[in-house]
Amino acid sequence: MHSNSHQKLINLKIDALGRKINRVKKLSKKKSRNHLLLPLIGVGITFVSGCSINSSRNVQPSETNTAQAVQESAPSNNRSLAPTPEDTNFVVAVVNKVEPAVVQINTARTVKTQVPEIFNDPFYQRFFGQRVPTQPQERVERGVGSGFVINSNGQILTNAHVVNNADTVTVSFSNGRTVEGKVLGQDRLTDIAVVQVPVNNLPTVELAKSEQVQPGQWAIAIGNPLGLQETVTVGVVSATDRSISDISAVDNRVAYIQTDAAINPGNSGGPLLNARGQVIGVNTAIIRGAQGIGFAIPIDTAQRIAQQLITQGKVEHPFIGIQMVALTPEVKQRINSLPNTNVRVQADQGILIVRVLPGSPADRAGIRPGDVIQQINNQSVTTANAVQQIIDKSGVGANVQMQLQRNDRTLQVTVQPAPRPADTQ
Repeated sequence: MHSNSHQKLINLKIDALGRKINRVKKLSKKKSRNHLLLPLIGVGITFVSGCSINSSRNVQPSETNTAQAVQESAPSNNRSLAPTPEDTNFVVAVVNKVEPAVVQINTARTVKTQVPEIFNDPFYQRFFGQRVPTQPQERVERGVGSGFVINSNGQILTNAHVVNNADTVTVSFSNGRTVEGKVLGQDRLTDIAVVQVPVNNLPTVELAKSEQVQPGQWAIAIGNPLGLQETVTVGVVSATDRSISDISAVDNRVAYIQTDAAINPGNSGGPLLNARGQVIGVNTAIIRGAQGIGFAIPIDTAQRIAQQLITQGKVEHPFIGIQMVALTPEVKQRINSLPNTNVRVQADQGILIVRVLPGSPADRAGIRPGDVIQQINNQSVTTANAVQQIIDKSGVGANVQMQLQRNDRTLQVTVQPAPRPADTQ
């Protein structure tokens, strides 16, 4: 009897020990998983930022450094994940690289205010006496914006609205030097302008390629918001290819970069940079009342316009003379339900031509309302903005190949864009 009771007690202790061992194993596995999570998070941060923290002095991505960072961040109970004061920051490296080429632009213009006709009435003057102005009044309006040097010989890229109608333009550099500038040319349709200063051997910026810009990558804005010189804000590229309607702009044909890096009045004309310190866009617009939404002109577009302003003093925008809308099932149904028309849309996607201006390049090429653009230069198009971008890049006088669908037929036409007429500017 005593032997059986003793054996049961031993069995109970063995079972308890087994349960304790299992709990220890589970806890050990859980800890291992938690420790393994840290290096994986570290990989994600390094991948998104485009460079490791230790290699950010050169602002270059490095697979070798990334691998070393993962190995060095192996689990350690005594190791702190917080950055030390000795660690560098890639944003600091970008600012140090670009800031000498970023400028503040101050403008002034004289505005005359006409005297209302009623003020010249003798009765009105007799009643109010000398308090009534009899001559046009003048006042000076001042503005501030940003820009950046694109040529060591003193050519500065900025926004057209920064220097529009300015009587004087003053350019201030980060080293405190201030010089007078001259507007070489401006293009209101894209909001790009070039200012020339009489200085040589200036530091310049490095330009990126617009097609390489992707949502989620770092975006660093440098400028002079509200006149505060050399202000740096950081965010990401929120989207690309934003159209006119997305920002409620008028008479503008730019596929904007959207960013949540803070852009304020005074930032206009300043550079939007990637993590390597290359310019990806020109800060240009904000939506009033919205937080974290700003827009920049892609640098490829800005550079193309700036080159024409430098060489010609003006910009010739390609024009084919159509009004268009993206084809949707609703648009297709509405068109096909119209009475007393021979137009029948068979395509399911593309760009529907709504209107063709008489005598325009499109009219001369035989394009009609109701045609659906499916391809331009062998590129499929599904948005009106995409059509506009291809036409803009083709240039005036180029042969633009279009594949159209007219009712149940497929047509190939060639259109030669002409300069945009002045009355459509």
